[in-house]
Amino acid sequence: MSSSSRRQFLRHAAAFSSLGAAGPLGLSLATMGQASAQSASGGYQALVCIFLNGGNDAFNTVLATDTDSWGHYVNHRDPQSRDANDSSTSIALMSPGTAVNASAAPGSPERLGGVLPIASARSTHAGRQFALHPSLVRSKQLYGAHRLAVMANVGPLIRPTTKANYASDAFAKPAKLFSHNDQQSTWMSFSPEGASEGWGGRIGDLLMSSNGSGASADIVQRSFTCITPGNASTWLSGRSVRQYPVGMASIPGLGAKYNNTRYVLGNADLYNAVKSVMSTSTSNNLFTKAHQQVVARAVQASDLLGAALPSNAQAPWGTNGANSVWNDPLLKYTNTAGGQVTNGLALQLQMIARIIEANRQGAFGIRRQVFMVNLGSFDTHASQNTEHNERMLQLDHALAYFDSVLGAMPGGDMRSQVTTFTASDFGRSFTNNGDGTDHGWGAHHLVMGGAVQGGEVYGNFPQYSTANANGVFSSPDQVGNGALLPTTSVDQYAYTLGKWMGVSNTDLLSILPNIHNFNSSAHNVGFMG
Repeated sequence: MSSSSRRQFLRHAAAFSSLGAAGPLGLSLATMGQASAQSASGGYQALVCIFLNGGNDAFNTVLATDTDSWGHYVNHRDPQSRDANDSSTSIALMSPGTAVNASAAPGSPERLGGVLPIASARSTHAGRQFALHPSLVRSKQLYGAHRLAVMANVGPLIRPTTKANYASDAFAKPAKLFSHNDQQSTWMSFSPEGASEGWGGRIGDLLMSSNGSGASADIVQRSFTCITPGNASTWLSGRSVRQYPVGMASIPGLGAKYNNTRYVLGNADLYNAVKSVMSTSTSNNLFTKAHQQVVARAVQASDLLGAALPSNAQAPWGTNGANSVWNDPLLKYTNTAGGQVTNGLALQLQMIARIIEANRQGAFGIRRQVFMVNLGSFDTHASQNTEHNERMLQLDHALAYFDSVLGAMPGGDMRSQVTTFTASDFGRSFTNNGDGTDHGWGAHHLVMGGAVQGGEVYGNFPQYSTANANGVFSSPDQVGNGALLPTTSVDQYAYTLGKWMGVSNTDLLSILPNIHNFNSSAHNVGFMG
């Protein structure tokens, strides 16, 4: 090998190995264990979690707009409605039907116009009226088409909890409430920061035996059951499956360009030689041999998926002939300032669509998959109006894009086979902190898919109230700063999604640690068909 080739090899090998535990090499020694799996019945199904990092302001995402609720909302979101001397910026959205003021500042409530009314026919919501954020225009259309539902006031709970329970030090509550890292972990794993397994990964453990066939079945089951084009997370980690992080636009590997003709390392012979060096060893050291096995599996996984992945510049997930994902108009949304910007969330969902298509073409024989994508910057302590509106624009565009792509897949409409749902650290405070909101607890979430019983608000939508002079809210659903006390647990949310995926009741009871504390008739919240 020439000195220049050796230097090139070392650069690429270093880049590949630097992925560490978050990359393909993170197929750890634990993947050698065998899952206690069950067979999935039916055809292909997938869960896609959109995690809204930072804590989404649910009060401005899904709103109660009946007269009583709206009065309390304005009291706390627009302090000037109560005190003309209050200098806080209003973060109250405009009431339904309010016309857009095109001369107002971009992102301001006046510029956005009124919130978007949605209907609910459930008797528990009699007398209530609801709406979505003004920028969730396409989401409202999906709601009207019965492919999107609202799950109201979800959050981590040990057992059903009242305000009196919350006030009692002796009552069991989730650890480290209101902490970003701990509540992200609790949402994903039911434990604060430091947990090693999430309920998405555990669902993957239970269903992985239905995936793959032939010589590559083991790689397919352990590597391709749980995949993320976003950030590695606890949620996708199981006991036997290990989340497989891929790029937003390509599959990481040892420098190979998977077009069967060109290799970054120079040529196919050199590439194969590098794979052999990195995945074999004459050492008798058990740890060295185990490491080489992990490397070999990682390289094989990258080769398998990279070779099968269809081009991004292909309909329906891309524009035919687009020379870059960053220039593809399908992946662009109109931002708060009116510009056309590539939506990173849509790009992650595009990768998922391409992976689903690779499997549909017969590459892997996968029947169940679990995916996770991320959208960040929801920690809106300040600049709430513009920052939250920007996130809503991204979310709205990405949901509509993914729904459209799944509906036009080459093999037929896949919308009933893929369910997409949102999750977040926590909701936010009802009160205005001056130009934003503080950390909360319960939050409303969106669930999308053809199998979703859409066009409805599920769960118990909270009652709003106005704090008294001591800052105490009279509503049974609001605690300090008006944060929501959850009425549906993450366990119930997960149970409903897991049941749709085909996980048995017995197995769901084993992976959802608090579900037994809730009445069995309420385990399934009902938003899935």
